[in-house]
Amino acid sequence: MSVLLQAAWRAGYAVPSFCAWNAEVSEIILSVAHQLHAPVILMSGPGEFGLNSPDTLGRITRALLDKYPVPAALHLDHGDSPALVDECIKGGFSSVMLDYSLRPFEENATALKAIVARARPLGVTVEGEIGCVGRADDITVEGGKICTLTEPADAARFVEATGVDALAVSIGNAHGIYTRLPVFDFERLARIRDVVGVPLVLHGGSGTAPDDLRRAISLGMAKVNVASELCKAFRDSYEQSHAGSGGVWLPHALAAARPAMAAVVEKWIKLCGSEGRAA
Repeated sequence: MSVLLQAAWRAGYAVPSFCAWNAEVSEIILSVAHQLHAPVILMSGPGEFGLNSPDTLGRITRALLDKYPVPAALHLDHGDSPALVDECIKGGFSSVMLDYSLRPFEENATALKAIVARARPLGVTVEGEIGCVGRADDITVEGGKICTLTEPADAARFVEATGVDALAVSIGNAHGIYTRLPVFDFERLARIRDVVGVPLVLHGGSGTAPDDLRRAISLGMAKVNVASELCKAFRDSYEQSHAGSGGVWLPHALAAARPAMAAVVEKWIKLCGSEGRAA
């Protein structure tokens, strides 16, 4: 993933990272990326591994990349333990995130430094997070906040102490579908960019205003995570096609959702400016 993000970071675009929890979703993402000649990241985490294990997702991704040869990474999103990180590396993930952002700074930094020491010799990218990216429903206004925005000095210290390849930061963004537009602290983002020296990651891309997204990318966000919009596309398709149905043939429901999910992937590739960037 580091190769993809470094190119994006230098050229002023971002690589979208889509939640890919099974073969069907992975194929939608990779087929659209192939059509648009775009680099892409497939991500899964603890919330998805109950459906498909890291080993299974690794096998699925490798098989699909034979069919859709695009620059791509398979990423562990919000890994919650070093053991899960190791399992994903063993399963063929090319990028991992250990999210200890809710823990004290020293514990977070020490854990990520150890992950970097294990991952880098294997060519595996490591993402860390400093500050706390909450959920969209937790966003408050008028200066109130549930989670902690990233302090630029802490971000610089964290990158120096850990050696992470990419850094997720909190500037007012949140996971989930926004019930009201977030207010990004772009001044804070600019200061973070100036002191960390690595590509930055925007968690909670779904629902972000296009102008805000473009400005965030111009200030160093080289990876944009998208999950909730894909889920919503499937849910909306399912409800429209099968509302009140006495029985659902699951393959039909999955197939019916493909166009809506593909439209989400196309939208975000274009918003991130990654169309045509595949080497």
